Amino acid sequence: MSQFNTQIIPVWQRGYRFQYEPSQQAYIILYPEGMIKLNETASAIGQHIDGERSVADIIALLKQQFGDIADIDKDVTDYMLVAEKENWIKLSHG
Repeated sequence: MSQFNTQIIPVWQRGYRFQYEPSQQAYIILYPEGMIKLNETASAIGQHIDGERSVADIIALLKQQFGDIADIDKDVTDYMLVAEKENWIKLSHG
């Protein structure tokens, strides 16, 4: 398996919107067919997906926010791979 390129910039797919939903008391991804309620880890990552920050930038911001937690790099790259597979985000090289 090749190593994940952390210089890739994630962007939300057209029609998908990341937001806090008070009625769910959680961050969600809204899309035309419904919504996905995110756990705390996915919410923390999703808050930094803005179409400008690379995956490496997001990892660095999360380390600043939460400290150098074990596996944070793996958690972020795993999230990116799942989110891309589920078509929530698009990964581009800038």
